[in-house]
Amino acid sequence: MAKKKTDGKMIANNKKAYHDYFILDTYEAGISLAGTEVKSLRMGKCSIKESFIRIENGEVWIYGMHISPYEKGNIFNKDPLRVRKLLLHKSEINKMTGKMKEKGIAIVPLKVYFKGSLVKVEIGLARGKKLYDKRQDIAKKDQKREAEREFKVRNFG
Repeated sequence: MAKKKTDGKMIANNKKAYHDYFILDTYEAGISLAGTEVKSLRMGKCSIKESFIRIENGEVWIYGMHISPYEKGNIFNKDPLRVRKLLLHKSEINKMTGKMKEKGIAIVPLKVYFKGSLVKVEIGLARGKKLYDKRQDIAKKDQKREAEREFKVRNFG
């Protein structure tokens, strides 16, 4: 079986992004971290719910990503909400910058995971959903759930 791009230990997942946005394209980025931050991530202490991404001076930065301080660390612990640099190829940054010029396009973090010993962030180019889009998605999920329940009852009941 072929390995998926996001195989590895999942640290954090941003389910809210899938609810609030249509994900148009995804990229895998490295992230610049301090040693105690990596140890904290190995313990699964990370949240990307309120985080967002900006491109400034040709560099990609993630804001609001919360990595809890490492318990056994002391003076080496960094600020949990500090701005962190994402590592991407220049061509990928240029593509994203071009897409960002369109109205309503944002860059959101989707997942944080380990790929081998490296910490990776999956980021997505996203367009915001309107309220009626969200209602449609909820209705589709309810229909699917109801159909599965009916199928289960018919076959096993």
